[in-house]
Amino acid sequence: MKNYKIIGWLACILLLVSCFIPLTYYADLNKNFTCFFSEKNIYGRPGVFFVFIAVVSSILIYLDKIWAKRTLIFLGALNLGYLIKTYILFTSCYNAYCPEKKFGIYLLIISCVLLFIVSLFPDMKLVNKEDNGAE
Repeated sequence: MKNYKIIGWLACILLLVSCFIPLTYYADLNKNFTCFFSEKNIYGRPGVFFVFIAVVSSILIYLDKIWAKRTLIFLGALNLGYLIKTYILFTSCYNAYCPEKKFGIYLLIISCVLLFIVSLFPDMKLVNKEDNGAE
């Protein structure tokens, strides 16, 4: 991936933006839920976790160390798992009522999956070190 760092940085920005866009609309409450707002905080605030992951991932993308790339893979997988949990929580039906999915939930999915894909394919040059006198 030639543009690995740019795509990763844009995925982090998309992840940050998607936390502030409405994820779902609940017609019975007449409210939009975001990653930072749910009625009486019943679904928690997953936006705090997503913002943390986006900030740390944007730093790790620009580090050219092997431990940073491995940590980025771990955070990408953790982020994807938390996305699945958040998607199920916010879009599940209750009392025979299903909330309306908004653009924010789709943007959240796209950004988390893109960040995970970027973490799997780092653009890193491996240097072959030869030992003097090994043979």
